[in-house]
Amino acid sequence: MRGPHDVGGLDDGPIDPETHELGFWEKQIDGIRAVIGAKGIVTTHENRRYIEALGDDAHQTLTYYERWTAALSRQMVEKGLLTQAEIDARVREIRERLAATGELAPGTEVVKP
Repeated sequence: MRGPHDVGGLDDGPIDPETHELGFWEKQIDGIRAVIGAKGIVTTHENRRYIEALGDDAHQTLTYYERWTAALSRQMVEKGLLTQAEIDARVREIRERLAATGELAPGTEVVKP
């Protein structure tokens, strides 16, 4: 049985070979992942398993680095390094700051607790 991440050999239309500039947050999550990997907090294999376990919806709607972020958040909570409340509070803070500067992506709402 194929998982949502296992798309090898499936027809999914043309592939856009153009590279795109990574956003600041994408570079940050890449850096965070490198640091926690170097410190032995999360292994590459563990990270891959968490990404693969996100399910069909995540693989259909999230970008590459959004899947990394979702998987890493789950790992940090399950390992007891962060709480979901801490993550939610930080996300709220960032969204509020971006909304105030006009940088919040269209269609993204700021949710108050």
